[in-house]
Amino acid sequence: MRGTQCINQKGHLTIGGVDTVDLAKKYGTPLFVYDTALIREKAEAFKKAFETYPHIKWQVAYASKAFSSVAMVQLIHQLDLSLDVVSGGELFTAVKAGFPAERIHFHGNNKTEEELIFALDEQIGMIIVDNFYEIQLLEKLCMERGRTIDILLRLTPGIEAHTHDYIMTGQEDSKFGFNLGDHSIDEAIQLTSASNYLKLNGLHCHIGSQIFETDGFELAIKRIYQYIENWSEKYDFEPRVLNVGGGFGIKYSKDDQPIPLKRYIDVIVNTITNESEAKGCAIPEIWVEPGRAIVGEAGTTLYSIGAYKDIPNVKKYLAVDGGMTDNLRPSLYQAKYDAVVANRANEELEETVTVAGKCCESGDILIQDAQLSKSVSGDILAVFCTGAYGYSMANHYNRLPKPAVVFVEEGDAQLTMRRETYEDLVRQDIMLQEIAKAGY
Repeated sequence: MRGTQCINQKGHLTIGGVDTVDLAKKYGTPLFVYDTALIREKAEAFKKAFETYPHIKWQVAYASKAFSSVAMVQLIHQLDLSLDVVSGGELFTAVKAGFPAERIHFHGNNKTEEELIFALDEQIGMIIVDNFYEIQLLEKLCMERGRTIDILLRLTPGIEAHTHDYIMTGQEDSKFGFNLGDHSIDEAIQLTSASNYLKLNGLHCHIGSQIFETDGFELAIKRIYQYIENWSEKYDFEPRVLNVGGGFGIKYSKDDQPIPLKRYIDVIVNTITNESEAKGCAIPEIWVEPGRAIVGEAGTTLYSIGAYKDIPNVKKYLAVDGGMTDNLRPSLYQAKYDAVVANRANEELEETVTVAGKCCESGDILIQDAQLSKSVSGDILAVFCTGAYGYSMANHYNRLPKPAVVFVEEGDAQLTMRRETYEDLVRQDIMLQEIAKAGY
C-alpha cells in the first residue's frame, strides 16, 4: 500500500479515506483517483531537501506533462512550486488555473510562433530555448514587441541515464537541445549573450527518466563545468541558473527500488557547490523538474473486470474496460504495474492472470502475470502508480471516451475532470452534407 491507501472493514481498498468501490459506483470506470495528500508529501520532500542548504537558491518546478489539468495546476500553486509547460495547451491550462506567470517555464523542441507569442503575451518567467531556429524566432518576436524575455539554453551533456531507450534524452543523439560535444552550445551562448532581447540566465539539461541512481546527475554536472571556464573567458558567461531537469525514479512495481528523493538533491547540490568552488565561480540557483516523482505514485486507475479467457497450461486473460487508451505506457515502454482486486483487497492471492485492455490490439496488455485474488466479472481492479503519463497520454483509439478524474483526501472526493461522453467524441466532427454545403 502507498500513501493513504488502506483496507477497510469490508475488505475494500480505500484511498484518502474513501472506498474505491464507492468511487467506482459513483463516477464509473475507468477512473483515475489521485491521492492529493501523497502529492503534497512528495512536493514537501523536494522542498525540505533543498531547505537543508540555506546558502542555495533553488526552484522546484512541476513538469506538468506528467499530468496537466486545471485542478492539478491549482494544487501545484497551493504547494508553492513553479510549473513547466511544453505546449500552448499546457500553458493555456496554467493560465486558466490562475497560475502566476512569473513561475511558468516553457519547454519544447519545436515551439511554434503562435505558442511563443502566447508565452510572451502572458509574460511568463522563463523560456527554455532548444535550438537555433528558436533563437532566431524568439529574437524576432521580442524585437517586434520591444520587450525582453529570460531564457535558459537546453544542452545535451552526452550522459546516458540507465533507463528505457525511448525516454533517454541526455545522450548526444537526441532531438533535444544544443550538444556539448560539437560545440553548438558555444555558438548558442555567443548569440544569446550578445542579444538585446534574449536575457541568458543559464543552462538546462535532462538526462532521462525513471533514474534510480545519482551517478548520471553527478557526471552531467561535472561535464558542464568542464566548459564553464572557457565560456566565462570567451563570452563573459557564467550560469546564474542551472536546471538539471527531472527523471527521479518511482516505485511502479515490486521490482523497482527507488532511492530517497533527498539523496538526489544532496548529490546535485553538493556537486554543483564543489564544482563552482573549484572553478572560482558563483554557485548558481539550482532548479529541478520533477513530474512523475510528484504525481506518479499518487494516481490509481480503477477498472471494472469483464471477460475472462482461460487457455489451459498457457495463460489466463482477465479483461478490463480500459487499456491502452488510458494507459499507453505498457504498450509504448513495456512498463510494469502492480494491481489489486479493490473489493477483495484482503483476500489471498490465488491466481496469476494477464490483465488485458479492451482495444482491438493484441498488444493492449496492461499487466503480464499479475498476482491477484480470485475475481469475477463485475469486480473492481485497482492498478497502482498511474498518476504520471496515464491521462496525459490518453487517446480516443477505438473511439473510447477519456475517463473521469477524482481527487481524494481525508475522506472527501472531488471530481476534477468529467468523463467524456459519446457526444464529446463527435463534437468536432462535420457531417458530410455540411462539407458539401460549405463548398469544401
